[in-house]
Amino acid sequence: MIEISNAELKVMQILWQRQPLSANDVVAALADDKDWHEKTVKTLLNRLVGKGALGFDKDGRAYLYYPLIAEQDYQLQQSRSFVERLFAGRVAPLVAGFASQNKLNADDVEQLKQLIAEWEQKHD
Repeated sequence: MIEISNAELKVMQILWQRQPLSANDVVAALADDKDWHEKTVKTLLNRLVGKGALGFDKDGRAYLYYPLIAEQDYQLQQSRSFVERLFAGRVAPLVAGFASQNKLNADDVEQLKQLIAEWEQKHD
């Protein structure tokens, strides 16, 4: 399991949206969200390469970075870890907590119903 910090996750989110990108492209994309220095972004890119989350190709003098893990795979990994740590692997208490706090909207409820129906079809 690859551990990614919140700052590294911002970089990953940029690269999941558009890839490959140079370090300067990532800096520019993050400029609207954070006032990070180029050196900080390059450090984060290097850490992500070291962790196996990013790969790169050399293009002249620039390095073009791209994700080695899919966003959906990372989300699933983190979701499982979260549910295991806080809810002993049970999803129902998590959903119940959101429902009891009125944090679910009609679209959320409809999607949950659809997921349950699909699950029931597969497991009957």
